[in-house]
Amino acid sequence: MSAQIVQTNDTPFATVAIDPVTLDIIENALRNARVEMDATLVRTAMSPGIREQGDAFPLIADHKGRMIVGQFGSYIGPFLDGYEGTVEEGDMILLSDPYSVEGAISHCNDWLVLLPVFKDGRLIAYTSMFGHQSDIGGKVAGSMPIDATSIFQEGVRIPPVKIYKRGAYNADLVALILHQVRTPDWCKADLNALIASCRVAARRVVEMAERFGDDVLVSACEELLARNHRAMQTLIGNAISEDKVSFEDYICDDGMGYGPYKIKCTMWRENGRVVLDFDGTDPQSKASINFLLNENMMRMFFGIYMIMVFDPQILFNDGYYDLIDVRIPEGSLLKPRFPAALSGRTHALGRLFDIMGGLLGQKTPEFLNAAGFSSSPHLFYSGTDRNGQYFQLFQIGFGGIPGRPLGDGPDGHSLWPGFTNVPNEFLERYFPLRIERYETIPDSGGAGLHRGGNGILMAYRFLEPGVIAIHDDRWFVPPWGVNGGAPGARARKILEKADGTRSVVGNKVEDLAVERDDVLHFITWGGGGWGDPYDRDPALVAKEIVQGLVTREGARAYGVVIADDGSVDAAATEALRTELRSARGEIQVFDFGAEIEALRSRCLAETGLEPPKAPVWRAEPLAEAAE
Repeated sequence: MSAQIVQTNDTPFATVAIDPVTLDIIENALRNARVEMDATLVRTAMSPGIREQGDAFPLIADHKGRMIVGQFGSYIGPFLDGYEGTVEEGDMILLSDPYSVEGAISHCNDWLVLLPVFKDGRLIAYTSMFGHQSDIGGKVAGSMPIDATSIFQEGVRIPPVKIYKRGAYNADLVALILHQVRTPDWCKADLNALIASCRVAARRVVEMAERFGDDVLVSACEELLARNHRAMQTLIGNAISEDKVSFEDYICDDGMGYGPYKIKCTMWRENGRVVLDFDGTDPQSKASINFLLNENMMRMFFGIYMIMVFDPQILFNDGYYDLIDVRIPEGSLLKPRFPAALSGRTHALGRLFDIMGGLLGQKTPEFLNAAGFSSSPHLFYSGTDRNGQYFQLFQIGFGGIPGRPLGDGPDGHSLWPGFTNVPNEFLERYFPLRIERYETIPDSGGAGLHRGGNGILMAYRFLEPGVIAIHDDRWFVPPWGVNGGAPGARARKILEKADGTRSVVGNKVEDLAVERDDVLHFITWGGGGWGDPYDRDPALVAKEIVQGLVTREGARAYGVVIADDGSVDAAATEALRTELRSARGEIQVFDFGAEIEALRSRCLAETGLEPPKAPVWRAEPLAEAAE
């Protein structure tokens, strides 16, 4: 079963030599086309998740479906392998079902548009864009139910279908899909934005082919893939040992009272290839925190991490995939069996970056990062305002990036570098709420020679009754520090009622009722620290106290004593650091804060929440009707 590519011109492409100047021009033209895709999207989308935060990801691939520029790696291969139909000039594919592309998109909120690019009857490239739709129907507003036990509860699932067939728009299909959602205007605008972005990139690809010739464009793409392969081969040979190293980290809970859930990976080099083996990862969850991890996506994550750590000038693409062997156990948290729920997969997705840091840094501690803001906290707020108008907010929160070998982690940043925050003015203009505080949380970044980034506090005052949902993590298992650095502070959520009473609420909650003038204090976690905090410049600590990033009390974590006038007491600081170094003993590579059972015993006192119960695994996944 595979797609049939229909071409009226079957002339094979000729391989031609590409001079360095032409290769550089084509490479940068492709990069610019990707930027133009993003610009088109944010100018035409309506939902704040896409328009304001940039929760969308472009792709330009060669005629074989291999990503040349993009972010998540190519999903075109799995699509072509599983699609029972033709791919013709004028076609455009729409899909959202993760199981239909082997997890290349990871939950049904991500609507993916795929455009095959033809020129003179030949397929020369693909352009694609997927973006997070704020609502796709299902049992809860926002379509990401924490307590879902099946993907059927998470909203409309779109298999690969032709939204355009030989240039004809399938309006009935779009009407049927939009009939299932709570915010059809937003969904339609965002879908049109995805389509427009793909068309813009397709025009640019055709323009390149017209300028340089089809054979030159195709040969240039081949060389860009080959160049990436050579670079990654060198990085792997230099940085990855043949000795096995293992690392494990945790998802704190599943939102249904159970956790933590372990993700484990073992890495080694074998016959010139990297092996990433996730044996030892916990079985799939009954709840929605499963992540259907596509092997190519994991290859791309690994490659991006390697490139960013060791050689950021390399353009990452699909050229090195044969150098990475990814092994994921069937039925595990990262390879759940259909119809497992997937809408809460963001925590496992983000945790992979912490795990890669823990793996790569064990043999090269100088390149080791701490754990950081490895998730995308979500807040949902929906209801009907006093004018009878339905409203629905979906917002992604930011937190502390980990301390790194080259410096401090940024404060209040996104896991994804391209994401931006929704301006408070936008939120207050279009939703019935007021942002009363938006500030960094001092001391929330782990202490270290290089401090972990601080988390942030957003205080939302709700101006209309409604319901909220919260998706967050790192409230139970803290983000660890490395090379002597301390763990970052954990996430917290506090609901302050209009009468002044306050209560700690969970970091994964659904359908929590709020009344007018209730205030939610949405507190995200900080990044872990890197290196010995007692080596940090005391003058920098004093400066950060003035900046509100560290408190006077928090300065003690760096062994720094601040005098009454705000200056560093040098003698007292030296004495305190000597005392603390002596009491600490030998520096460990990782500081996890405590073992899991110790965290359980202290959970209520430290977080105000009961600890999660240890997961109980079923012998077989929930049986439901097949598709």
